[in-house]
Amino acid sequence: MKKKAAVIFGGISSEHEISCRSVINIANGFQKEKYDLRFIGITKDGKWLLVDDISQIADDSWRSGATTAILSPDRHRPGILILRENTYEYEKIDVIFPALHGIFGEDGTVQGLFELSGIPYVGSGVLGSAVGMDKISTKVFVDRLGIRQARYVADTAKDCGELAETIRKTEETLSYPVFVKPSNAGSSCGVSKACDRAELELAIRLAKQFDSRVLIEEMIVGHEVECGVLGGRDIEASKVGEVLAAADFYDYEAKYNNPESKTVIDPSGIPAAVKEEVRTDALAIFRAVGAYGLSRVDFFIEADTNEVVFNEINTLPGFTNISMYPLLWADMGLTNEELIDRLVETALERKELE
Repeated sequence: MKKKAAVIFGGISSEHEISCRSVINIANGFQKEKYDLRFIGITKDGKWLLVDDISQIADDSWRSGATTAILSPDRHRPGILILRENTYEYEKIDVIFPALHGIFGEDGTVQGLFELSGIPYVGSGVLGSAVGMDKISTKVFVDRLGIRQARYVADTAKDCGELAETIRKTEETLSYPVFVKPSNAGSSCGVSKACDRAELELAIRLAKQFDSRVLIEEMIVGHEVECGVLGGRDIEASKVGEVLAAADFYDYEAKYNNPESKTVIDPSGIPAAVKEEVRTDALAIFRAVGAYGLSRVDFFIEADTNEVVFNEINTLPGFTNISMYPLLWADMGLTNEELIDRLVETALERKELE
């Protein structure tokens, strides 16, 4: 018997558009003979809509839909409620695949709703999602592992009221240039490079438009690499992929809108022992933050020393046809269909272990 899978996409984060690209690649990976799919799109203002066909996602017409579909938190009715005019239908759902990125999708909030529903779901749980999404919290967890990270200063004020003090601490602790990032944002949204005090102030103000918590890090010069982790009870790491950004750094535009940006799988210019250290560290960090199912773990390899420096973990990484995570596993021999199948299996396995 086919399993009924709900694929949820969109969301109210700054990564809404990337989610809408990821969901197409994810949907195409579900084997029709094994799964019946239900698509639920969340608009930018938070409305949940039933989407009848993937073609409506491709042409962006799903946003004009009139049928509401919401997840039931009732464990006695684990599924979705479809609201049509003055009536509603209930559909049982066997597994959820959240094709969501950023806040309210990757940060533990929607995972809490999944936990209430009792429906198995792909990806990390509430804690792993929350820690992995918040860059400052991730730093605290990884500090205990003894893995090198970029030195940093954190500004956790609700507004820019501590701006002068943050700039003072940054200039005492770090040297320009520095990178400024919202603690809770992905796809490099709101990330800036600052080469002096004036640029630092502008960068902090920009980052606070995405999140009140802001991370300021030293610049690491070297290779920017990424490693995929896959599995539940047993996890494995992919080969290492290198990012060759077309811009000064790998920002949102360079990732998704500049065709000159490239990714290289298993780059020959990085020593084998260093690549193995990346893979080992990726598994350790995945476990430390409580991740589950999948993650992409990002590092720098310092140019002068070949030292591995942890950057960040993404617990629901981009899944477009140019995203590093599916490309890494394709190089490991997994087709898109096999990868999606493995991820669904991890969701069902976790449910069995409860």
